Amino acid sequence: MSSQPSAPSIHPPTLSGILRALLGADLTVQLRNGRAMVLTFFPPLAVLYGLSTAKRRAQLGGPIVNVALALTLGIALIAILGYTASVARDRELGVFQRLRVTPAPTWTIMVSRLAVQILSMLAMSVVVFVAAAVVENVRLDPATYLLALAMVIFSSAVFLGVGQALVGLIKSVDTVNAVGRLSFLPLVALGLFAHSTIFGTTFETIARWSPGGAVATLLSGAMQPAAWSADTWWAFLASVLYAIVFAGIGIRWFQWSTR
Repeated sequence: MSSQPSAPSIHPPTLSGILRALLGADLTVQLRNGRAMVLTFFPPLAVLYGLSTAKRRAQLGGPIVNVALALTLGIALIAILGYTASVARDRELGVFQRLRVTPAPTWTIMVSRLAVQILSMLAMSVVVFVAAAVVENVRLDPATYLLALAMVIFSSAVFLGVGQALVGLIKSVDTVNAVGRLSFLPLVALGLFAHSTIFGTTFETIARWSPGGAVATLLSGAMQPAAWSADTWWAFLASVLYAIVFAGIGIRWFQWSTR
C-alpha cells in the first residue's frame, strides 16, 4: 500500500508578519499617491519662505520659530487633511470591514496607518530642515536634529488625535473633508501667532496654548535645547493632554463601517 502524502503544516501568521504585511500594503498605497504626498510638502515650504521674507518677521518669533511653524503646518496638513480623508474613504469603500475578517488584530490595522503617516511627516520635516538651512540659515548639530525629529513624532500624536476624533465622530467622507478643512485653518492660524503679540497679549496667550501653539513651542524648544524652559515643558504637557483627549474621543466613537 502506498502511504498517503501528509498534508502540509499550516502555521498561523505571527503578529510581526501581520504588521509587516499591513505596513507594506499601506506604504505601497502611499507611494503610489506620490504626487499628493509631494504636494503636502509645498505649503510648509511656502510658509517658511513667506515668514523669512515678511516685514515683521522678528515679531513672529525669529528663524527658529519660523521653522517650527512650518513644521507645525506640515504635520497638521498630513494628519488632519490627509489621514482623515484616507480613513474616511477606505471605511466607506469597505476596506476596513474586509481587513477585520483577516487574522490581523484591529489595533494593528490602525497602527499601520498611523505609522505611514508619521513616516510622511518625517520626510516632510527633512525637506523643511534642508530648506531652512538655505532660506533661514538655520543649521543644527546632529543631536539637535535627532531631538527635533523625535519631537515631530511626538507632536504628530496631537494632530493625528484630532484627525482620529474627526473620523470617529463623523461618518460621511464629504463631511469629514469639509470639517477637516474648517478645523485645520484655525489650528494653524493660532499656531502662527503663538509667539507674537501683534494682536495683543490675550490673543497670544490663547494662541500659545492652542494645539498648534503648543506644538510650535515644543518644536522650537527642541531646535534650541539650551533655551528649553518651563514654557517648553508646559507645552509638552499640553500636547500630551491634547493627544489623550482627542485620541480618546476618536477611539471611543470610531466605527469600522458606515452602516
